[in-house]
Amino acid sequence: MKEKIHSILDGVYQLSIWTAGVAIVFMSIIIPIGVFARYVLGFGAQWPEPIAIMLMVIFTFLGAAAAYRAGAHIAVAMMTDRLAPPMQKIAEYLVDAAMAAVCLFGMVYGTKLCLGTMGQTLAELPWMPVGYSYIPLPLGAFLTFLFVLEKVLFGSQHQRAVVRFDHSLEESAPTPEGA
Repeated sequence: MKEKIHSILDGVYQLSIWTAGVAIVFMSIIIPIGVFARYVLGFGAQWPEPIAIMLMVIFTFLGAAAAYRAGAHIAVAMMTDRLAPPMQKIAEYLVDAAMAAVCLFGMVYGTKLCLGTMGQTLAELPWMPVGYSYIPLPLGAFLTFLFVLEKVLFGSQHQRAVVRFDHSLEESAPTPEGA
């Protein structure tokens, strides 16, 4: 069962990474298009800026969830590294509890924000309800919450082959005894 959960969350992690990566690639294409249209062609296209902002939101919240699982998020460990090992474990549990609380807050209030703004539209994109642009907030919070639960139940996953880029999957696979 544990391996099935890890396998599913590996897929969620990879989907998050790919979605965030595609978002930043498109954002990197759209911004120069807007600049080119404004300064070379002489007219300001209205759509590049809001689309680029939405892509940045997708990149930020889905990328943050993936970064949490990979152990690539910013962590200030100067104080906790100096604690006695039992106190380090307590601090780790407190951090996990705080992360879970922040994720729950993001899920609840992010969902309320999405639902509350579905009746509004962006002037530049009148076909799209504003609430859609906020969906990455509760979604990213939910994914991060899943990764927090995984960390609490099974320990840190930042050494899994799927989140490491410095070796291949074959190198990290367990080898049979005597092989």
